Amino acid sequence: MAQIFRVHPVTPQTRLIKQAADIIRKGGVAIYPTDAAYAIGCCMGNKGALDRITQIRQLDAKHDFTMLCRDLSELANYAKVDNIAYRLLKHNTPGAFTFILRATAEVPRRLMHPKKKTIGLRVPDNVIALALLEELNEPMMTATLQMPDDEYPMTDPEEMAQFMGKQVELIIDGGWGEMDCTTVIDMTSDYPEVIREGKGDTSPFMP
Repeated sequence: MAQIFRVHPVTPQTRLIKQAADIIRKGGVAIYPTDAAYAIGCCMGNKGALDRITQIRQLDAKHDFTMLCRDLSELANYAKVDNIAYRLLKHNTPGAFTFILRATAEVPRRLMHPKKKTIGLRVPDNVIALALLEELNEPMMTATLQMPDDEYPMTDPEEMAQFMGKQVELIIDGGWGEMDCTTVIDMTSDYPEVIREGKGDTSPFMP
């Protein structure tokens, strides 16, 4: 059964964040809050944990996985970012956006889109998620906590514990989550393309 950590959404308890990071480092799959919907994530280098997330979410081989980064500098290690893209990213991170970018050699091949060699990257505007990333000292692989047959992401941590408690090692309860997913922006061509409208404001990316 999953451990459930009730973490303060404004001043996360350091002890709980350290324990959460340890669980993830040891191969655990965690559910945690973000500035959009709750997400499910694991260590970047743990193939077994990532396979479990793929199975839980029933993701296909063409899915663009997302790397959750603590800041723009870390994001730039894993994506090829030109000057125009950098300015847009700088003005919209942290925030409720997932950016599809061309991956650098720092990204393991199994995490990229198999044909496009792209990766989703995101910097969340959420105190708990950022504290967890800081303690881990590396990005997390992540996906929205939305089951295949559900119209919306899960929002109630109690419901998460009831339905997901046997499938993950950790649930970080940061209060009720939001129903909105991130806005997804494809930055791989000359002009940004809005792939999915979500919580993030799309106006900076419109021609």
